[in-house]
Amino acid sequence: MKKLLSLMLALCMVLSLVACGSKTNAPDTNTPDNTGTEATENPASNESKPHIGIVTGSVSQSEDDRRGAEAFQAMYGEDMVKLAIYPDNFTEELETTIQTIVNLSDDPDMKAIIVNQAVPGTTEAFRQIKERRPDILCIAGEAHEDLPEISSAADLVCNNDFVARGYLIIRTAHELGCDTFVHISFPRHMSYETMSRRVAIMKAACEEFGMKFVLETAPDPTTDVGVAGAQAYILEKVPEWVEKYGKNAAYFCTNDAHTEPLLKQLLEYGGYFIEADLPSPTMGYPGALGIDLTAEAGDYTKILAKVEEAVVEKGGAGKFGTWAYSYGYTVSAGLAQHALNVINGESELLDIDDIAKAYEVFSPGAAWNGSNYTNAETSVKSDNTFLVYQDTYIMGNPGKYMGATSIEVPEQYFTIK
Repeated sequence: MKKLLSLMLALCMVLSLVACGSKTNAPDTNTPDNTGTEATENPASNESKPHIGIVTGSVSQSEDDRRGAEAFQAMYGEDMVKLAIYPDNFTEELETTIQTIVNLSDDPDMKAIIVNQAVPGTTEAFRQIKERRPDILCIAGEAHEDLPEISSAADLVCNNDFVARGYLIIRTAHELGCDTFVHISFPRHMSYETMSRRVAIMKAACEEFGMKFVLETAPDPTTDVGVAGAQAYILEKVPEWVEKYGKNAAYFCTNDAHTEPLLKQLLEYGGYFIEADLPSPTMGYPGALGIDLTAEAGDYTKILAKVEEAVVEKGGAGKFGTWAYSYGYTVSAGLAQHALNVINGESELLDIDDIAKAYEVFSPGAAWNGSNYTNAETSVKSDNTFLVYQDTYIMGNPGKYMGATSIEVPEQYFTIK
């Protein structure tokens, strides 16, 4: 027993000496000369998740845009996804709008900033961000400013395809049996390149398909008449228009506020509605149909089913369309997803297929298509500006997609102005 105890004591002493020797020769992780040892001890310090910022309008002004941003944040967490809201009256609060966007770049981990809709002031905000943080991806969704202007400051710009849609909306109306197309707008919108070019394309397409094209003017909701006055005008005029142009006429308006009363009266008096300016089953339909979508909020499969059922009950089967998933919702979430994919090395920033792949995460089952923006003045295609669109869904019994994303738009329409 004594020999055994002595042996164990000797062994302990040897092990202690080895441990001390190891400790003496180990590098001091607190010494600044030992480069990289801090990262080894705490990998998260140098590998924090990239932050992504999304700026939208408020729920009262652009609910779908905001809900899309919230959906992306819910998917990846508030620590990673930062949200901001530009002023409702952004045209008169330009400096506040700019500062709201720029402020996101104060975050040292910020790697991408998406603005949807990219209202006036976004170009200047992106320029300021690039001056201080050139590493941040600046992405514009549905830009209100001239596309060549904002593309000079943004890394990527994605708008709805006013060129292809100008042709495809008319083609779809023709396929449904319409003989007249009525376009409703006002001077301010018609001063925008995107909308004025689309009108010219729609008119040319009507000529191709043997349809009558009509321009009607309605009050601008941003003027003294306000939203209520503009909507009252539409409610009053639609019965007159239906009597004048017949029940085989299709209608289109450029303003969201006009959409609800237009749908309400067309469902009552007759006519067709292919899709909204910024399509969504929540654009105009809930108010026009008097349905509550609170329980279905955020679930576009259920939203579309409920809207479609109400349209059919009103006798609108085969005459009323939309995109199955909200454009504004998909752009906010989809562009953020695309930015993350690019940051992670999984996608190319300026690849239309990669953009569509990101959009499809938030619109399963709906096809997307698009192309580079072509400057009508120079016929030059922009490398970083894309026009995208979703397939048109006509509600009915059963409803169906029109296959618009697989149709090749004739080349001449891309330079009409």
